[in-house]
Amino acid sequence: MPKTPTPHNAALEGDFAPVVLMPGDPLRAKYIAETYLDDARQVTGVRGMLGFTGSYQGKPVSVMGHGMGMPSIGIYSYELYHNYGVETIIRVGSAGGYADDLELRDVVAAQGACTDSNYANQFGLPGTFAPIADFELLSAAVAAAKRQGVKIRVGNVLSSDVFYDGGANERAWKPMGVLATEMEAAALYMNAAAAGKRALCLLTISDIPSRGLGLPAEERQTSFNQMLEVALETALSC
Repeated sequence: MPKTPTPHNAALEGDFAPVVLMPGDPLRAKYIAETYLDDARQVTGVRGMLGFTGSYQGKPVSVMGHGMGMPSIGIYSYELYHNYGVETIIRVGSAGGYADDLELRDVVAAQGACTDSNYANQFGLPGTFAPIADFELLSAAVAAAKRQGVKIRVGNVLSSDVFYDGGANERAWKPMGVLATEMEAAALYMNAAAAGKRALCLLTISDIPSRGLGLPAEERQTSFNQMLEVALETALSC
């Protein structure tokens, strides 16, 4: 295993569990650890990107922030897969809704992640790569949501490098059946594929720009509990 700690992670070898939940916001990682994990301890905090390891229903689970955008999650997920022996990453994030039947706080499982990013260029592929979730993780999440009575939509999302796009992405991608937009899933799925590891992205709809709807920032940290509980039960299947 490559040397630890890394330039971006102060944890030592063995500090991370084989399965890691990753929200974008490091404070949400702290919230998850304090709310759901037993005996949670902080294992890293470089550049304020907090990471914790504890247990959930007796199973070792870690949680760590990944920041915003594909370059950021690209760095942290790469190091978790390659330096820390992590086998499974479940992104637990927010998304902007495109589909007409989505409402605030609805849960979306990203079966696939379209993207306008050039992230895949690094792999030198002679074509276009289709970033997809691990099927067993996706199936486990859908089953967990059903048991918990949580409505979950499964389908394509858009991982975009652009946040303030004036609605251009929705106009282009919504007619293709894309459910929602976020900024990280495609890079996570590519890193998992390249490393031979597993990944899933679960999302809570935090805003619907075309309808002028959105959750205040202070509500986002604590209003995603349904998604988090689905993710944690999915982690138990790993």
